[in-house]
Amino acid sequence: MDSWLSIEVLDGEFPARAWQRAHGDNLTEAAVTHGALQWTWHVHQWGVTLEIEFPDLLERERFRGLAAVTAALDAVPDPDRGLVIYNGRGGGSGSRVPRHPRPKPRADAGAVPTPKEEVRLQLATGEPPMFQLSADG
Repeated sequence: MDSWLSIEVLDGEFPARAWQRAHGDNLTEAAVTHGALQWTWHVHQWGVTLEIEFPDLLERERFRGLAAVTAALDAVPDPDRGLVIYNGRGGGSGSRVPRHPRPKPRADAGAVPTPKEEVRLQLATGEPPMFQLSADG
């Protein structure tokens, strides 16, 4: 039985991409040396997700207890609310519960009209603009 682990790191005091650059190699090396079958990084607008597949639950739990993993997880950008670890694939793998349809657009919720730009074209001359004669006078 395959066993997935997902680690989501949210942006905080610094971008989660910087955390990934600093700790990503250590995490993937630790995963590979502890039996990971595959892994993948997902970059989002709000942070990054690392998904790792282990051959069984025992290897997954050994990985979680490693000092390198603990050190990387302690260094996330937002230690209070910026780390989510769960069993299974990340949020990008789809949901078992279908999404509810969004409300239908209403007739009174139309777009605001955009203002029209006034464009004035003139032929270029060799004199500065203050010395040009306008067509009006």
